[in-house]
Amino acid sequence: MNPIVKIKNDRIASIKRKHPWIFSRGVIDYDHCEEGDIVEIQSQKGDFQAIGYFQEGSIMLRILSFEKIEIDQKFWDDLILKAINLRKSLNLPSDETNAFRLFHGEGDGASGLIIDRYNNAVVIQCHTTGIHRQIDLIKKSIEKHLPEISIIYDKSKNVLPDPYSRSVEDEFLKGESNAVQILENGHKFQIELIESQKTGFFLDQRDNRKLLGEFAKGKSVLNLYCYTGGFSIYALNNSAKAVCSIDSSKKAIAMLNENVALTGKSSIHESLTEDVNQYLKQIKDDEYDIIVVDPPAFAKNQRKKHNAVQAYKRVNKAAIDKVKKGGMIFTFSCSQVIDVQLFQDTITAAAIESGRDCQILYRMSQGADHPVNIFHPEGKYLKGLVLKVQ
Repeated sequence: MNPIVKIKNDRIASIKRKHPWIFSRGVIDYDHCEEGDIVEIQSQKGDFQAIGYFQEGSIMLRILSFEKIEIDQKFWDDLILKAINLRKSLNLPSDETNAFRLFHGEGDGASGLIIDRYNNAVVIQCHTTGIHRQIDLIKKSIEKHLPEISIIYDKSKNVLPDPYSRSVEDEFLKGESNAVQILENGHKFQIELIESQKTGFFLDQRDNRKLLGEFAKGKSVLNLYCYTGGFSIYALNNSAKAVCSIDSSKKAIAMLNENVALTGKSSIHESLTEDVNQYLKQIKDDEYDIIVVDPPAFAKNQRKKHNAVQAYKRVNKAAIDKVKKGGMIFTFSCSQVIDVQLFQDTITAAAIESGRDCQILYRMSQGADHPVNIFHPEGKYLKGLVLKVQ
């Protein structure tokens, strides 16, 4: 029998709206619960509301089912098969693309669970204790539904909360290989599972990289915060005149250079290990036709929101200042606490300070393999704009 957690009456409306989170201020009784326990959520009167798991912190309950069911092997088999079938409907995998998000947290029905597929490898990232305690069942579901997968890697340690994270290590649950080569829209990339950021690659930008490729022919492209060079590779393979990629991480630049070598176009590519803001101060005002501004999350919580807005404004103003007349800016934010309107307002403020006329050509987001649960709008985290700068 699962432990019982009772919630305040005013939280029942949230459950009726099928929002998957219950915050600590809405919980009135959680005796005998341990971190990660599967629990039955009840009203103050004792009426069943949902099944979820318990976690100390601001988000205390994360709902897995609004029906009274067991969170067992069948639950995970059904949930992961549903996610796989969604990707199949999106033609993933295909002859052109074998790397994509296989399971996307609340968007696929399990808060805290990320599963990314890289060709014949799968990387699982559990962001909560409750999900990580289910990892053996999750692994078995992947093996059942995707027998062609030869590598399953648990890469959760650095995103799990303390003290639980101290008791686990990243490990291969099936097979073992650090390096995997993938295809994304026909472009080759070398992925390192162990040492790379996130699960290995920023899969959410696939559609946006393709869009940049459509404008890259004959253009000079500057890729800021390039990481392993996603946008750079698309530009090179779409006949860009010249591409410069910048990141402060030597490891990222080393992986970028491997990916550039796969294009056979190293002669028109320059990679620099530098601070982005310092580099933008040094270059000429008309050196690049397209500038990509894709920084890491400047704000991971509300406390850092103001400083993040200032950082986004500063780097985007510099990019708008420097791009050629008639050029384009591809600019992004992956900070969940910076919503779509605030992001656009920040870019608008950067354009005002720059004094150059700008037009919004495209609004961008994460790919369809990163679905957003309509009852959980917080799942839409990636936003981007393509600007035409006069």
